[in-house]
Formats: sequence, structure tokens, C-alpha cells
Amino acid sequence: MTFFIPGKGVQLEAVFREPARKPGRSAAVLCHPHPAHGGTMDNRVIYRTGKAALEAGLAVLRFNFRGVGASTGSYDEGIGEQDDVAAAIDWLAARYPGLPLALAGFSFGAWVGLQVGARDTRIGAMARLAPPMRFYDFDFLVENRKPTLLVTGSRDEFCPHELMDSLASKLPGSTALRRVEGADHYFSKELPQVQDLVTTFLREWDVGA
Repeated sequence: MTFFIPGKGVQLEAVFREPARKPGRSAAVLCHPHPAHGGTMDNRVIYRTGKAALEAGLAVLRFNFRGVGASTGSYDEGIGEQDDVAAAIDWLAARYPGLPLALAGFSFGAWVGLQVGARDTRIGAMARLAPPMRFYDFDFLVENRKPTLLVTGSRDEFCPHELMDSLASKLPGSTALRRVEGADHYFSKELPQVQDLVTTFLREWDVGA
């Protein structure tokens, strides 16, 4: 069942799930792909990422950016969408006070979400899936010291090897890069492998560190 999270001038449609064994050890915010290209919180990569987080013992909050689904407002070029991410973190932090949270994003959601997660002290770990480096700057991650998982496909048309490898060479040891062989930008046939990578990363993340 969906509900609404109050954002900055908008109401954000959301879905929240907790692991079967409650309470969860922490919780994760998930950020979906580009609103202008059909991205919603029900995107299959985001849905499978949510399953991965639940398997790792985390509660999961998925939400629609402004202008998507029943969320009010309209697309804001990634600016207002950062406010949406902050509102989702606020809601989750109020439910899990004092616990470090995780944040995951796919494609556009990786770019928008991780900008917020990198600077928000309440976020303790991050996963970005298929970062569209051909279109957006991800250099903000160079200063990121939080445990971070980067997953990209070897045939991702929006994340060329040379761009990913150049960035990876500048990233701190807290960031792990995993390249899924044969996968395109949408992980069309490799979602089980991506789900396993995210589950393992979140299980190994030391929430108390």
C-alpha cells in the first residue's frame, strides 16, 4: 500500500517494507531512474535492489520523484529531486532514529541520490547501479569515504569503460567497483547477479562502524 511523504513543496508517493524478522538492522532509501524516460519506484532494477536490501536485513523505502505516479510537482532537472531524496531520508531517519542508513540508486537515481547521500551524515553506505557517466558528472564521489558499491555492466552504453575506469582510479578504498560481464545499462538478463552483489554488500556493511 502506498502512502505520502511530505517533501519541499510536494507530496511523494512511497512504499515501505520491513524484513520478516523485525526490527531490521537498518534501512535503505532507493532512488529510481529518470522520470522523463519512464522511471518509477516500480522499475525492476529498483524492485530487485529492494529485495536485496530486505534479504540483508534492512527495511526498504521506495518512492516516486516529484511528478511521477501520484507524487505531486513536476520534473526539476535533478535539483528538486535532490530535495525529494532528502525528504525520504528525513522520513526514514525519524523511523530509525540514531541508526546509519543506506542509500541506493539506479541510473539517474544514482546521480541524484548519491549526491545527497555523500553529504548527509545519516547515510552510512551507498550503492550506485549503472551510473550514466556519459551524461552526468560523478566526480563528487572522489571525496566520499563511506562504504560504496558501484555496479556497472561491461556493455553499458551510458557508462563507457574509459569514463568508469578514470573515475575508479581516483576513488578511495572504501569504494568497490563490480563490473557485470555482458550486461547492458538495464541489466536485462543479469538482475539476479546484481541482486546478489547488493545483498552481499549490505550484509557485510558494519552498521555500527
